[in-house]
Amino acid sequence: MTTDSPFADYLDLIDAASEIAIHPQSLRRLVKQGRIPVRKVWGKYLIKRDVLDIFKANYDPQPGWKTWPVMTK
Repeated sequence: MTTDSPFADYLDLIDAASEIAIHPQSLRRLVKQGRIPVRKVWGKYLIKRDVLDIFKANYDPQPGWKTWPVMTK
């Protein structure tokens, strides 16, 4: 008899950060900004796997300009 954990579909902050290839502190900052919905259980942030997949599909980890501006004289 197998018992599924109620948190089987969730990742903690460190695992989620490694899955989207960013630093855990950067992911924590995104959580604090409200860009990723989380649940806080026993002092740990838990991110649902399907929410992380949606975020990962739309996230560009490079800050700043996406193209260099054209400089004219």
